[in-house]
Amino acid sequence: MLRRHFLAALSAFFFAAIAPAFAEDTPQAVIEGYLAGWNAHDAAKAASYFADDVVYYDATYGKPMNGKDAAKAVIDGFLAAVPDAKWTMKGAPIMQDGRVAFEWEFSGTNTGAWPDGAPASGKPFAFPGVSVFEIKAGKIAVQSDYYDALGFFKQLGLM
Repeated sequence: MLRRHFLAALSAFFFAAIAPAFAEDTPQAVIEGYLAGWNAHDAAKAASYFADDVVYYDATYGKPMNGKDAAKAVIDGFLAAVPDAKWTMKGAPIMQDGRVAFEWEFSGTNTGAWPDGAPASGKPFAFPGVSVFEIKAGKIAVQSDYYDALGFFKQLGLM
């Protein structure tokens, strides 16, 4: 009887010790951590969720960026131009087989220069979009962003 209780307690301890490690790798946990990195204005933390060979596609760029360094450069550039950036998920994400999709809103004030050399406008903005992610082995393998770039550029006075 004592042996059975001991084994049950040992099993419960083992499960409690390893369960958080598994939970951290779920697609939802990966996305939540990634957004938390963005919203903490910590590009290194956000980029830590990328696979080394991540493919990052932003519809306004027109071609995918390959690799963790290239994807992190996007985050660095955006956070330098918008130090108060806020990325808000709208509703619950849709998840299936390691793929995650959700609607969002990005908002902030453009107080820094953009990576392409465009100067800061000093203007606030908010624009909607959708992202689709592929999560593999607890990392973002693919990120594809689709958003209202025209509305965004108009709000900044760039068009």
